[in-house]
Amino acid sequence: MSEMINNREQFLLKNTKRFEMIKQIFTDLHNGRSVEEVKAHFNALIGKITIDEISQIQHDFTQEGTLPAEEVKRLYAAHTALFKGSIEEEQRSQHPEEQPGHPVHTFKLENRELEKLIKTKVQIHLWQFEKEDSPENVYKLLEDCNLLLDIDKHFNRKEHLIFPYLEKYGIYGPSTNMWRIDDFIRDAIKDAKQNLSYYDGDKQGIVQVVTYIINEVNDMIYREENILFPMALNNLTEDEWVKIAHESDEIGFCLTEPADVWRPERQALAENAISEGYIKMETGILSLKQLELLLNHLPVDITFIDHDDVVRYFSHGKDRIFARTKAVIGRTVQNCHPPRSVHAVEELLADFKSGKKDVEDFWIKFKDKYVYIRYFAVRDENGEYIGTLEFTQNIDPIKQVDGEKRILS
Repeated sequence: MSEMINNREQFLLKNTKRFEMIKQIFTDLHNGRSVEEVKAHFNALIGKITIDEISQIQHDFTQEGTLPAEEVKRLYAAHTALFKGSIEEEQRSQHPEEQPGHPVHTFKLENRELEKLIKTKVQIHLWQFEKEDSPENVYKLLEDCNLLLDIDKHFNRKEHLIFPYLEKYGIYGPSTNMWRIDDFIRDAIKDAKQNLSYYDGDKQGIVQVVTYIINEVNDMIYREENILFPMALNNLTEDEWVKIAHESDEIGFCLTEPADVWRPERQALAENAISEGYIKMETGILSLKQLELLLNHLPVDITFIDHDDVVRYFSHGKDRIFARTKAVIGRTVQNCHPPRSVHAVEELLADFKSGKKDVEDFWIKFKDKYVYIRYFAVRDENGEYIGTLEFTQNIDPIKQVDGEKRILS
């Protein structure tokens, strides 16, 4: 027995020392040592790294605070270079992601389409543009950017469907770091599109931003397929993957569609039936079914977060303005927004909680709609803050109203 205990202590000690070495290598990288030098050191001391170790190291460095955008770009590129060829392949008895229609299977199909788009169009058209920035070559690159914007659906499903479940298991690295890189890619594509639409002769600027897009999309595909997806497959349950598959349609797909409807071996996860129990309120009594139908038939979208900033409910009307998935339920509202806009969310909630404000309004153009967004502090009869209600409405039809209408159409 004592020999077994000694062996276990030696195992834990060895792994602790190993992880401290990994952390020191990443510290050197963050402190400015070259990727080549750190990679050589990594290969000599570590060799291979597991998905769990990557998850832990990203979590530890995430806790150290928010870095400037350019530093995030540098470090993420350096991490990718360090990991390439060094990730230990996970041994799993089952591979549900190989089944057509599984969310990871669909993500990978989209990645193949993105690679095809870059290889057969973007790179060729960029090369032609470098040789001659004619209107025809400008237009070809502009068309490519329009196609690349479809990546937003791929990123949205990843951020709003996979990240919340990883957070549930204490894995925050992708939410904090990968989401920021996703945003950089989105912004670069939009910048390229804008500059090509109003091309002013800045050829080098176009070449620089499109080259950045090509490199970052390819690197993101590597990160997803070698780090993020294996990490998710190691942690998420079959029921959670079924929920993700069911809710993916609401966000949409990038350049392709799922190969099939995924039917897991264990046909589970029937929808929880709504109880026919009744709720007695101050001004009436409704069944749960009636209450849900009533809320879903409102000509507005509503979302409620509680006093701990956790999303507890959203209405599910047929014409939602902004996509919502059930994966946000139980997630903090801060983690439902891109990192760059979290400060605005925090400021608004702080004003509501302190009593400085009770309401805040915004109005924006969104696709073909003019959207009025209102936030209300929800307080109880004693004035205590209970949560925040988000109220979103397309006011285009209301703006068209004129005169009076007194009879049925």
